[in-house]
Amino acid sequence: MKVEFKDSFFESLEKLVWYDSNLWKIWAAIRYDIPLFFKNVWRFRKELYNHQWWDYRFHLEMMYRSLSIMEKGMSDKGMEVAETRNVKIIMMRRALELLNHKLDDDYIQRAELELGAINHSEFEFEKTEDGNYQLIDNDTEEDKKHARKVYKRARVIEEKEWKELWDIFKGKKFTTWDEYDGSDLRGWWD
Repeated sequence: MKVEFKDSFFESLEKLVWYDSNLWKIWAAIRYDIPLFFKNVWRFRKELYNHQWWDYRFHLEMMYRSLSIMEKGMSDKGMEVAETRNVKIIMMRRALELLNHKLDDDYIQRAELELGAINHSEFEFEKTEDGNYQLIDNDTEEDKKHARKVYKRARVIEEKEWKELWDIFKGKKFTTWDEYDGSDLRGWWD
């Protein structure tokens, strides 16, 4: 068996050696990595500014910003075939919507739209024997029952959407591309 190498093979080897050299790594850091670092600091400035070590909201904000950038890039510049790209974009937008609901914490307002507004009575205080003040409960039993119903519904909405968000990120198993629904964060690249 005769083995021959074309010139392009040796050129490829030279490129591999060049990309593995320290000089290339320094050049790539200066040319690509450092500018990308500052670009990302600018992109995520609000999230970085609001970071607190004890607050999980930061993680959601970072995920929201990162997913927004990814969705915009895939929508505007995506080179993938439309059949799979469009379902991914739909799932990304749904995940962004769910993250936005979580960040806005609007579940009570949404439950009130379904069940009716909670009656908020004015705060009224009375002085106690020891000189402090105590809040007077002016809500009727019917108002309390309705408020509990609204809070319970808000919690159900929140739990349902939280599960849906992670189901989108986790993805479903599929055997053919016809069954692919666009979920699974691991496949959201172009």
